[in-house]
Amino acid sequence: MDFQLSEEHRMAQKMVRDFAAKEVIPVIQEWDSKQEMAPHFLPRMGELGIMGINIPVKYGGQGFDYITLGLVCEELEYADSSLRVVMSVHMGLNSMAVLQWGTEDQKQRFLVPQAKGEKVAAFGLTEPDAGSDVAAMTATAVKDGNEYILNGEKMWISLATKADHTLVVCRTDMNADKPTSGMTAFMVENARDGVTSGDIHGKLGVRAGSTGWVNMQDVRIPEENRIGEEGEGFKISMSCLDNGRYTVAAGATGLIKASLDASVKYAQERKTFGVQIAEHQLIQQKIAHMHRDHEMAQLLYLKAGWKKNLGERNTRETSLAKWFATEASFNAASEAVQIHGAYGYSDEYPVERFLRNSKGAVIYEGTNEIHQLVQAAYAFGWRKDRPLRKELPAFDPDVWQE
Repeated sequence: MDFQLSEEHRMAQKMVRDFAAKEVIPVIQEWDSKQEMAPHFLPRMGELGIMGINIPVKYGGQGFDYITLGLVCEELEYADSSLRVVMSVHMGLNSMAVLQWGTEDQKQRFLVPQAKGEKVAAFGLTEPDAGSDVAAMTATAVKDGNEYILNGEKMWISLATKADHTLVVCRTDMNADKPTSGMTAFMVENARDGVTSGDIHGKLGVRAGSTGWVNMQDVRIPEENRIGEEGEGFKISMSCLDNGRYTVAAGATGLIKASLDASVKYAQERKTFGVQIAEHQLIQQKIAHMHRDHEMAQLLYLKAGWKKNLGERNTRETSLAKWFATEASFNAASEAVQIHGAYGYSDEYPVERFLRNSKGAVIYEGTNEIHQLVQAAYAFGWRKDRPLRKELPAFDPDVWQE
């Protein structure tokens, strides 16, 4: 493993860092207060190539590797979690699934415009009564000739009202031996008759992002919109989560760094008892813990990205990275508020937003309780990764840049 970032990595990292510093950070508090997504963020990310950063050039992307995706997500969440959520959903949960599981026709129809930023993508797995318990899913897809008729509701869907395409998983076989073996994935164009969506307001965090619901009422989907084979929906969705969780881990690493930088700055400005609070040992301890956790979180997600580049399964590594980084980011944001004292409890400083945003990541894309069970199952040997019919393609610079 090479711990040096390439020139390409640093170039992409700087591009996103500059975008965030100039166009996001100065206005993000305003949009967070409005509980709305700034209308120019998505088009601008498309213009910069961020929406297809690690998709091969022949499919409309920029042709960078999976480590670049992680670095981009870290920089985006340094500014605000809502921007990293865009990458988790549009890229990790949708576009990379089409790259892995889609036919050539599907890649041309869905992946190309998504990678170019011309279309926005979402992912629909969670339902009002089915979150961690995916088997409790009730959305259905009934075959009718060369079409499927979809019915059901998906809840807590990021970009629900912004997306043009939503990758949804529905139950196609109500009598399957295992509930998870009767699920199938479909790409749904949100403009189709019978698709409605709405936003959820009053969230604790990620207020500058779009989160909502998608309802499907007798929505007719052509067979060529089915992703993978019938019955592969569960394994497809789990492979999607490997990608989404990777972006969450990388983003949470950026939130740790944002909390650290804000705390260092404040600790060198604020004085108590006649000295900078940076001179108090308990403040130094908090700062040291943040630095330690940022280094560890970054190493964990980079290892997962390295395995992705090699085309190797990384479920265990990604789960561990997501669990550690999100827990550490919540702790770092909480300590940042503590360091800021009463000011940290107000929106005069960004750390209160960091704390609100950090809580979501320990819940979505697998609660941290679920990830602890996953890690225990691997440790005991109860869980082993089985080969998929299609693996995420390994990164090949010659192929991805052609």
